[in-house]
Amino acid sequence: MTAEPRSAEPRRAELAAFLRSRRDRLRPEDVGLPPGGRRRTPGLRREEVAQLAGVGVTWYTWLEQGRRINASPSVLDAIARSLRLHPDETRHLFALSGATPPERPIPPTPVDPVIQRVLDALEPYPANVVTPRYDLVAANRSARALMGDWRVLPGHRRNVLWLLFTEPAWRTMMVDWESEAAHSLALFRGASADHVGEPAWTGLVHELTEVSPDFAAMWSDHAVASPGSRVKLFRHPGVGLLRMETTSLWLRERPDARMVVYTAADADAEEALRRMRELPASTEWSGAARRD
Repeated sequence: MTAEPRSAEPRRAELAAFLRSRRDRLRPEDVGLPPGGRRRTPGLRREEVAQLAGVGVTWYTWLEQGRRINASPSVLDAIARSLRLHPDETRHLFALSGATPPERPIPPTPVDPVIQRVLDALEPYPANVVTPRYDLVAANRSARALMGDWRVLPGHRRNVLWLLFTEPAWRTMMVDWESEAAHSLALFRGASADHVGEPAWTGLVHELTEVSPDFAAMWSDHAVASPGSRVKLFRHPGVGLLRMETTSLWLRERPDARMVVYTAADADAEEALRRMRELPASTEWSGAARRD
């Protein structure tokens, strides 16, 4: 057995004490186990933690005794869940174990109220804010009227790619759906180079590959693109066709996101925007109706 750093033994001892303290604070009913009668010591038994984490009792006992064994990130993650560790405790567990914790998807945070006021001031031109992963984080009323009110969706479904490839109303809305979907996916792949292996990105790709043959086919093309101005043709059920030009603006306050503004590309689109703005709020098209 190779020599280990002098600091390793105290770290293993601290890890053992930490695991025991987290185990002692839990009751069987806290983790869905029956009380199990009288107990000599408080908290869960080692074999119960091992059962919950899906590891061997002997292996877990050695880990708690501070023996020189290796624990993979996936096993440590299972132990953290079994012991109901909060995020700070989980990071501490991984640090004591000398392992790198798995990255967690971070839900998009709301934009600053100032940015929302800018969006609202751009009326009647539709405008929204998207992250590089194409999560929708803000929009004005015209954008919701044109593309559907995505706020009705669960947080993990407020994503342009998810809507493009799974929401039938978006296929109807985009006159040249195939071109728009391919371009959006090329933008996503271009941005993904900075996020290789991150669960939030790989998870979205995996889900869309499973549910959309069109996504799977386009993803295999490996096309890449970067944001820029272009013309899009929308079909709105209340005002008809709108030829819109897109412009991407990078936000100093949100370097992880950009504002996309849609301006009328011709007089007909300008008139259609005016009529769309006059529609009662109750008739705003809610194309984003998928809630799963």
